[in-house]
Amino acid sequence: MKITLIRHGEVEVPYIGKYNGHNDIGLSKKGEKEAKKLAELFTCKEFDLVYCSDLRRAKETLKPFTQAKNALYTPKLREKSWGKHEGFDFDEITAQGVVYKNFSQWIEALDGENYKEYVQRVKKFFFEELAVQKADNVLVITHAGVIRVLMAIVQNLSLEEAFTLALPYASYTLYDTDLKTFSTIKT
Repeated sequence: MKITLIRHGEVEVPYIGKYNGHNDIGLSKKGEKEAKKLAELFTCKEFDLVYCSDLRRAKETLKPFTQAKNALYTPKLREKSWGKHEGFDFDEITAQGVVYKNFSQWIEALDGENYKEYVQRVKKFFFEELAVQKADNVLVITHAGVIRVLMAIVQNLSLEEAFTLALPYASYTLYDTDLKTFSTIKT
């Protein structure tokens, strides 16, 4: 199976660089243009299945795609929830008294969705639910964290290593499930 993973376009300006999690925010004007550009790139591409996070920024990224009419929207492809820390950046969170010692400690220090449960949610979607579908080509519109978690699982990376990988807004990553390879393209 070949999976095209698209990170949503740039978010509304006040939310750039923030821990947005389940905040249901839309795209910026630039993000809307990025979505149209992505849709043009994939105009002639046939997908057997199309999945999209049910959060607004992902849905708005998929909207200009001709394949959007067949999409399945699911909360299983949402970013991790950061609870009361959603909508804040690193400095704003540390100003609330949360101390950064290392990646693992930081992830555990922030509330919201338990990180192990988040990883299991991503794992279950890709390796249990999607894996049994009769499909050769799949399109998935989601979030950087979901893509990085998938990469960590497949490539046996630590989550800290995976979260250093650059996945700009509106980039897409091609994942070949047979070869277990990824290639990320910046648009």
